[in-house]
Amino acid sequence: MRLPTQLQTILGKAFEGQAPSKEECVYLLKVPEDAIEASAIKTVADAVTRQRFHNTGILLGQIGIETAPCSGNCGFCVFGKDHTNLPTGRLSLDEIRKRAQGFMAGGDLYALFLMTMHEFDLDWLLKVISDVRATMTSHTQIVVNIGDFDLAAARRLKDAGVSGAYHVCRLREGIDTSLSPDARKATLKVIKDAGMDLYYCCEPVGPEHSAEEMAEQIFVGFDYGCFQHAAMRRVYLSGAPLAHHGQLTERRLAQVVAVITLAALACPETQSIAVHEPNLLGLAAGANTVYAETGANPRDVELDTAGHRGADMAACRKMLYETGFTSLRRGDDAGISLDVEYLYQAP
Repeated sequence: MRLPTQLQTILGKAFEGQAPSKEECVYLLKVPEDAIEASAIKTVADAVTRQRFHNTGILLGQIGIETAPCSGNCGFCVFGKDHTNLPTGRLSLDEIRKRAQGFMAGGDLYALFLMTMHEFDLDWLLKVISDVRATMTSHTQIVVNIGDFDLAAARRLKDAGVSGAYHVCRLREGIDTSLSPDARKATLKVIKDAGMDLYYCCEPVGPEHSAEEMAEQIFVGFDYGCFQHAAMRRVYLSGAPLAHHGQLTERRLAQVVAVITLAALACPETQSIAVHEPNLLGLAAGANTVYAETGANPRDVELDTAGHRGADMAACRKMLYETGFTSLRRGDDAGISLDVEYLYQAP
């Protein structure tokens, strides 16, 4: 059989390094996940990533360092103040250090993420960053996943050793959340103005989101020159306000990853494509990055996601190996060979 002419043209250009337009991404996202055309999109995206990033994967680790009823009140998040069942609490500095050292034991962690609620205590966070930075390897970066903040706060974070921030103007922001899309975008600009890397994502994708709104949200990340783009599906949480919409399959999520991968060809700042939660299908469809997680997790009803929804470093490392990545990129851009011997010797 032959692929449709429009699809052949889009994929042929992408294979030669030309990104699809926003309208062409809508077309790609409208392809049914069980169609052979969807497989072709994922295959080309996989080839594009391996060529662009030299078949190198990236390991990231995130620690959820506190829990509280969150004012963001996101209908997809376990911390939303109107529906959370989790208690208020913080990890101790000793516990945060211990978990950070666990992530860094293999020497191949690109960046350690520290996650708070939308409202956070900047002084306490800076103390955590200073404490962790003093004990971690110099080739591992620190990234924050926090609420909105201004340029003064961004500069304090950068001075403390923070290299980047995960921040997103999410799908249906201000509708499925209590947050302002304009405030979210203002923080995206602050991150870039402060000279930090922007980690962005198309999230949280559910069955109800149209191809058009996904494409619009995806391109916001490129508008701000994101260092990382990604796709994350909304996880089904019984009792959460959006649970009635259901959940995407990993196969459909991989198609979204593939479209982001192809669109990212137009953004030279993008150095990483992630799939969340980590899975093999996404890593064979354009993603080259996965996250290990411990502590609080917005998609998990357990206080500690480790051993539950959160994958550990060994599992993430194995996923990258099984999907054919042959090296890992450290935070100082040094490369580590990823072969079977390394896989079984790493902690």
